[in-house]
Amino acid sequence: MLEQVAAVTLMNLRSLPQRLGTSWVIVVGIAVTVAVLVSVLAMDAGFRKTLAGTARADRAIVLRGGSNAELSSTISRENTLTIMDAAGVARGPAGKPIASAEAVSIVALPLKRTGTAANVTLRGVGPQAFALRPELHLVAGRMFRPALRELIVGRSAVEQFKGVAIGGHIAFRDSDWTVVGEFDSGGDAHESELVGDIETVLSAFRRNLFQSVTVRLESAQAFDRYKAALTTDPSLSVDVLRETDYYAGQSRQLNKLLGFLAVFVGGFMAVGAMFGALNTMYAAVAARSAEIATLRAIGFSALPVVVSVFAEALLLSLLGGAAGAAAAWMFFNGNAVNTLGANFTQVVFRLSVTPALLAQGIAWACCIGALGGLFPALRAARMPVAAALRAG
Repeated sequence: MLEQVAAVTLMNLRSLPQRLGTSWVIVVGIAVTVAVLVSVLAMDAGFRKTLAGTARADRAIVLRGGSNAELSSTISRENTLTIMDAAGVARGPAGKPIASAEAVSIVALPLKRTGTAANVTLRGVGPQAFALRPELHLVAGRMFRPALRELIVGRSAVEQFKGVAIGGHIAFRDSDWTVVGEFDSGGDAHESELVGDIETVLSAFRRNLFQSVTVRLESAQAFDRYKAALTTDPSLSVDVLRETDYYAGQSRQLNKLLGFLAVFVGGFMAVGAMFGALNTMYAAVAARSAEIATLRAIGFSALPVVVSVFAEALLLSLLGGAAGAAAAWMFFNGNAVNTLGANFTQVVFRLSVTPALLAQGIAWACCIGALGGLFPALRAARMPVAAALRAG
């Protein structure tokens, strides 16, 4: 039986060059399906990676009670001092808490690609901001100076928006700001931001309240002690979150949307590719009806015929899946795109085509091929020998 299976399968595969036209229908259809599916999943993976890289387990962010994002939060200066001095906060060499009271605002900048205006986050930070976030470092220019309208800009923002290169001028709130530096933070969400001195930013927007306080903890395990110190203080009404939990919450809605798109678009295209494979394999079986009947007449059983048709469908789908996965990696991996974040501002991130996504795409292709080849294979096995020989 195994010899029959091997002989019939090899004979069937050797005849593939004679059916290139119909075979390409399966390969191309599945390749396009896999490429689209992997690219959508790569958006989800890239966005998750960007926000996950923004957070650290030993940092906590404090917002006004009931706020779900920095933009909707306000914290008074008196409460800020209490938040920074609470138990569990790490301190620098001079004994000062490693913490930054911050404010975020929205600035409209034109996109390089389309020229249309998009919202960008302007973040005012305190003097300890760079000790708080050691992953952030200058790659060009210099640091902004306090009390001057100077900004440093993330590398991702420089790639996506006009007028934010070093030496550029950004006008907002009847003031003109000069870009003096460019920073890199490992591709996290802060790379999509403009960063300046907190007091100068507050002055430009005529505000006196901060919107969040981010602190470095003595250790990741110090979070519960820090949270308890703030939530039990009757003078405060704040929400204390691990930075990892905060950014996970900011990405939840977009992740749901991208997941839905992957299932809906990928599923729709998979059904189309499966029907294409069904039609192609039915046509291949019909064209080989005399050949299949002859094999049956000279003593071959139905199983080798089923396996040969099934193997052809799987091989073609595997080729299509590999081609689609390769195309997704070549054309989409690392591409910078931007989307609307939780603060109604643009977050720049890069598509991440991981080995796991490539494997998932090829697995989808094999499933499509298996379903597309199953019924034609069963039809070939059940084909009446005498009728097929007369038709041939």
